[in-house]
Amino acid sequence: MFHWISNLMRRVANEAVDKAIERMARDSYTENLFEMIPVAKKVGPIQLMEIVMRTKNGRPPGRPLGSHMRFSPWDKLLFNPVHLHRFPTPDSESIKTSVTIGPRAKKPLRIEIPIMIAAMSFGGALSKNAKIALAKAASRVGTATNTGEAGLLEEEREAASLLIGQYNRGGWLNDREKYSRLDAIEIQLGQGAQGSSPQRTRAENIGPEYRETFGIPEGEDAVIHSRLPGVDTKEQFIQLVRRLKEETGVPVGLKIAATHHLERELRIALEADVDFITVDGAEGGTHAAAPILEDDLGLPTIYAVSRAARFLAAQGASGKVSLIAAGGLVTPGDCLKAMALGADAVYIGTAAVMALVGDQLAKTAPFEPPTSLVVYNAKMTDKLDVDRSAGHLVNFLNASVKEMELVCYSLGKKSLADIDRSDLCALDPFLAKAVGVELGFVAPEEQDAYFEGLLAPSLAGRTRPQAPRRPAVPADGPGPATPEPQPPRLH
Repeated sequence: MFHWISNLMRRVANEAVDKAIERMARDSYTENLFEMIPVAKKVGPIQLMEIVMRTKNGRPPGRPLGSHMRFSPWDKLLFNPVHLHRFPTPDSESIKTSVTIGPRAKKPLRIEIPIMIAAMSFGGALSKNAKIALAKAASRVGTATNTGEAGLLEEEREAASLLIGQYNRGGWLNDREKYSRLDAIEIQLGQGAQGSSPQRTRAENIGPEYRETFGIPEGEDAVIHSRLPGVDTKEQFIQLVRRLKEETGVPVGLKIAATHHLERELRIALEADVDFITVDGAEGGTHAAAPILEDDLGLPTIYAVSRAARFLAAQGASGKVSLIAAGGLVTPGDCLKAMALGADAVYIGTAAVMALVGDQLAKTAPFEPPTSLVVYNAKMTDKLDVDRSAGHLVNFLNASVKEMELVCYSLGKKSLADIDRSDLCALDPFLAKAVGVELGFVAPEEQDAYFEGLLAPSLAGRTRPQAPRRPAVPADGPGPATPEPQPPRLH
């Protein structure tokens, strides 16, 4: 019976394919379904679908999880193992993984591993079950999780041993009664996937528990403003930081979208005496943002981290003001390279959510995406097993840190915090210069000569052009020799 059905299906499929090929060969391009192939290749399949989405309701399509483009070339940086000139760390020694965020604060934040859970809000992004699972996992490995731009979710506060809360542009966690219960305060002025653009969740998409947690009246939208309410000058920002530090004693930091104006922003942050700075690169994730914000705004994480670390070092703030890297960090290698470039700790978001889902994605396949288990108002959030998800994320974080430790042994270092730029080499000359590491295919002592040679042709092209030479008339010829014209003097 099975054999007969199989043969029937083969015949039906064969006939359908034959007819399709025959029709595509016969029809002109303007009537041909195959036209979709060159169109999709020209504009790109993602862009093609987003064009269609924009035509449906005249609004930007809210794309989840950030940009699909990977701006930071982490794969062009490699670690340099040691053997003889410096010996590897003995495997009998343990690698130090702990980090202190805001060491100058009255109550610094100490985490056991340098990977924290990024800001993903209840309601604005994730379901309550997902937030509880993230908090439980973070607590079990001794790291911190982040509220995101939200109110204070009691279940998250209860599950999280260390909770960083965002003093946010929606104002939902900005009451002293709420932020005084946090282990660190992150003033959120922007994020990698959205910059400082305003955002809105419509009233019909806000459930009762969401409204209660955020304190939003019935029928009103949830609005994230482009500016933090009450902060319209740098002086007001400075006053805010100092007030929060005095009232709570916990580390108070700043989160911004990475930008080419980075050093100008950080200078004001240092003037305000922040305890930590979170720089969120252009690859940062989000629940839903307009494609133009995700693809065309901000600065890639790899350059933002490098520039921020160099600036803090130049200002004498390294080791005093903690630097946290965020945005598109997916693998343990990405995280450790960001630390080598100067970050004290990192945030992971998309990777944490995918780890949270783990093998439970079988519940959604093949008809729903795995995010339907974790995104607020999605179809299957009640199917998420919270404890199982927390266990998945614990395993992921433990495995990731173990991989980072293995690299540390091979570099001859005893602490993840000791890994720096000297432990990296680049496979691209531009990247080497941009982030301040040596070029991998040139010996260390030949670096300067190589880059001088690389720059020589471009420098030569910028030299002043010489006027064409005219042959001088022989002195014994008719009349005196014509003097050779000189190029005009440039002042």
